[in-house]
Amino acid sequence: MSSNTANGKVRGPGRPPKKAVSCTWCNETKQPLQYVFPTTNGKKEFCSKTCLAEFRKAYTKGGACIQCDNLIRSNSNPPSKDYCSTYCMNKHQKTLQSRVAAVAPTTPLEGSPGPFQYETYQQFDWEEYLRETNSIPAPQHCFRQALNPPLNDFKIGMKLEALDPRNVTSTCIATVISILGPRLRLRLDGSDNKNDFWRLVDSSEIHPIGHCEKSGEMLQPPLGFRMNASSWPMFLLKTLNGAEMAPSKIFQKEPPMPRSNLFQIGQKLEAVDKKNPQLICCATVGAIKDDQIHVTFDGWRGAFDYWCRYDSRDIFPVGWCAKSGHPLQPPGQKNTPGANRFRFRPAFSVPPLTPPVSSSAPDIVQSPEADTSAPSPPPTVIYINKTCSGGNLFDTSQLPRVIEDVSLTTLIKKLIIHLLGISNKSEKILARLGALQGDEMVISHEGNTFTIKLPHFGSVGDLNGVFQTLSQALGCCSNLFSLEEEIKECSQCEEKKLSQPPPAKRKPPEQEAATSTTPAEPSNISETPMANLSKIPTQEWGIEEVIQFIEATDPCLGVHADLFRKHEIDGKAFLLLNSDMMMKYMGLKLGPALKICNLVSRLKGRRFAF
Repeated sequence: MSSNTANGKVRGPGRPPKKAVSCTWCNETKQPLQYVFPTTNGKKEFCSKTCLAEFRKAYTKGGACIQCDNLIRSNSNPPSKDYCSTYCMNKHQKTLQSRVAAVAPTTPLEGSPGPFQYETYQQFDWEEYLRETNSIPAPQHCFRQALNPPLNDFKIGMKLEALDPRNVTSTCIATVISILGPRLRLRLDGSDNKNDFWRLVDSSEIHPIGHCEKSGEMLQPPLGFRMNASSWPMFLLKTLNGAEMAPSKIFQKEPPMPRSNLFQIGQKLEAVDKKNPQLICCATVGAIKDDQIHVTFDGWRGAFDYWCRYDSRDIFPVGWCAKSGHPLQPPGQKNTPGANRFRFRPAFSVPPLTPPVSSSAPDIVQSPEADTSAPSPPPTVIYINKTCSGGNLFDTSQLPRVIEDVSLTTLIKKLIIHLLGISNKSEKILARLGALQGDEMVISHEGNTFTIKLPHFGSVGDLNGVFQTLSQALGCCSNLFSLEEEIKECSQCEEKKLSQPPPAKRKPPEQEAATSTTPAEPSNISETPMANLSKIPTQEWGIEEVIQFIEATDPCLGVHADLFRKHEIDGKAFLLLNSDMMMKYMGLKLGPALKICNLVSRLKGRRFAF
């Protein structure tokens, strides 16, 4: 009987020597390794507490590559948070694509890196689900989608031109971050991954590089460009130098619009979850109003639902996902007949079920379990004391007594939209709210979108801070908005009325015109700090003084206040502005740029009045 020897010691018959293992951090081969750290890709072993601590610190920052399992180091410029290198990302994508091709060779599907990872997909059995729910699908002609889903020949890393979804008047450079069926996940160059968005390959909002120049426009930095605006031309040059441009032949023409809203209540469809847009889910037409339809997600709580136009590119006919190779999220289990057992065609593995994300918590993914019994949460109510003063911007008597909604975000949007709707100075309201500090919120008003900023509100208790900020910014009474029942009489407004002197008798119009030397303005404008600007040399103005001057002189220009703050335009810089600078580096259109140039010219001669 043979025996093995190692280091002079005799081992048992046939027992192989123990394999030495290297420390994950320092790579020293030691036996045994006593410290273990579990990761999503397995366990890591270490020779000492120091190595374990260093690895833990680095892992927390970067994590491990899902292809090679090596640590992702931030100084290595990784292509995404899940890969240590472009090589690993491309290799992993090819592996995923080959898996899908082996199961469904005709389906062009490429996996998506990051949290939107689908390794393979499973077709939902719509036919059986429609039979169980006794429902019908919306016809193909209701949708603005091609009869056959378009092929996707884009590759990860390709560059193209895209409209900035937060500022649709700007065309920017974008990079393809991931691919899912006929959809592209895009990131605007110069922006971060928090603002990624999805577009179909036949969208009219994406174009090959050079399209903007051909149409006589200029490429703009994205909203929230992370560098100084003056560095944009050089950044653009470096971004495009040596990059792979998406060829024009892989862009496809957008399908024509349906002739009208032909949807009917109760029809089934597939729809993008707006707050988790990599997901497409089973949905139903819940309501119809003019050119809008109400999309309700089957089996999920109503807070996930939304209104959209009938020609939206985010809604699809039943079976679109199966045809295109895009994963489809099946229904949840709440109040949906027949949805208590999910129906799939066999031979596929399915990603974990993920529900749509509630608009009230956009950064939190909800639990993957459907809510089978819990009722919808009660709405939050804002009480409005209509006897309080609205200042010079709106008449509070025209506001509703209460505003309520389940979603806090939607609730505040409703409040702002009400204020804009009753004011004849909506531009000034938008300008003042856009100049605040805080979280960005996109508001639609009269067919246009505007970005305003408000203090962060993650819970109902945070709304009091929002109310205080609104009252200060808009000059209205601090008791106007409340989370409690409205008060009958406001002591603040009553004291203000008592302290005000009686109004002077107004002169006849012809006499007033003869004696007036300045343009007519609101009677209390002299009480504001802006009236003192004429006494201060323009070169000594700060950024806020510049913004106050623009807003007071032309309220329509006040919506651009954020740009002046972002580019740090103080009095000295303001006097140096010209139209080329504002259009090229600040992204302004010609009209606003010319108006501001006129203000600069007037300032240089100090011939202005508030």
